[in-house]
Amino acid sequence: MAKLTVDDLKKIKERVLMADQFRSGQKRAKITVHMGTCGIASGARDIMDALLDELEQNNVSDVLVTTSGCIGICSREPLVTVEEQDREPLVYELLTAGKMRQIFRQHIMGGKIQSEFVMARGKEQDARGGDR
Repeated sequence: MAKLTVDDLKKIKERVLMADQFRSGQKRAKITVHMGTCGIASGARDIMDALLDELEQNNVSDVLVTTSGCIGICSREPLVTVEEQDREPLVYELLTAGKMRQIFRQHIMGGKIQSEFVMARGKEQDARGGDR
């Protein structure tokens, strides 16, 4: 196994601090673009580009954007999970750049969930019923 460098540790620290901003309430929403190889092959980079463009155009700084790997539903990619303070998480499916822009404008900025694109609601639970 390769040894961690100081730069590796700094990157890990940055990720932890960013994630903590949502948990501590400093950010009102967290948007995760699932960018496993299946997601990327299905267009997740276009989704990320559209999302980042919307954030910049609207001068939004209270939304955390992050990435993750595949969540195991490759046939429904590209996928995005939206988490908001005190609301159940939503997973949006089969996205395009245009759909991401609509989700951003209507849901993130306007509070109106785009139900036609929602694949799942709520947190994943383990076999004992606890949150993962």
